Amino acid sequence: MILLFNIGFLKISWVDIIDITLVSILLYQVYKLMKGSVAVKIFLGFLSLYLIYLVVDASGMELVTTILGQFMEVGVIAAIILFQQEIRKFLLIIGKTTDLNREYIFKGFLWKRNSGDGRNINVNAMIEAVKALGGSNTGALIVLSKTSELKFYAESGDIINAEVSKRLLLAIFNKYSPLHDGAVIIHQGIIKAARCILPVSERDDLPANLGLRHRAAIGMSEMTDTMVLVVSEETGEMSVVRNGMIHKNLSTQELRKKVNAYLFEDKARRRRKAESRDESIPDLLIKEEER
Repeated sequence: MILLFNIGFLKISWVDIIDITLVSILLYQVYKLMKGSVAVKIFLGFLSLYLIYLVVDASGMELVTTILGQFMEVGVIAAIILFQQEIRKFLLIIGKTTDLNREYIFKGFLWKRNSGDGRNINVNAMIEAVKALGGSNTGALIVLSKTSELKFYAESGDIINAEVSKRLLLAIFNKYSPLHDGAVIIHQGIIKAARCILPVSERDDLPANLGLRHRAAIGMSEMTDTMVLVVSEETGEMSVVRNGMIHKNLSTQELRKKVNAYLFEDKARRRRKAESRDESIPDLLIKEEER
């Protein structure tokens, strides 16, 4: 071990610096995750007690160390209970950003060969339905997913398992329909469920004019690799949300372009790679991307 500093009993090496840096980054990310919520105050209080525990332990105060040590052992379990929503959100973010979540890693396996390319989604029917909903100022929330059926969120609503069609979407979001209040989840051309409950974003930098429907769309896109289509009930404005970013007041052509870019981005990536290697592109792939 290569020492950088040696001040009395304190010895610092490259490993110690890396260790401190990683812990600092982790604590900062956890703080960002809980910023603006009540949980951050509990987290700071728990962290303060832990720092006090380290100080009294290093000072040799056996009685205080024993008391705080017992509290810290129970405190770990208490922290898991208190921060269960934040822990779940943190793990979802990690799972979303890691390469293990990328579907093309598993495309070589038999059970993954035909999934996740968006090929079976009736884009025209979905766009026409959203256009009609916007024209009648009917609020709508549609979640598009390529990599997951989102069973956790689908089970919060009513399971449908029907092919996407314009009339079905219009019937679901009809103001007098019992299914209109909530989100529709679509996976590989199938409406998995309706009246689904989505997580609401807790960001404090969102504009005040965004309603609960738009905040739910942002929250869903932050936690999952999905694209969410939103139709405003007040203005009929069509919006798209992806990775926590919202694109408002879109035309039908812009909406179609963004949906196709999301559904067929893997094909577009392969096409760009093939063009960079001067390889020929199958006509079928080109037609599917242009559709």
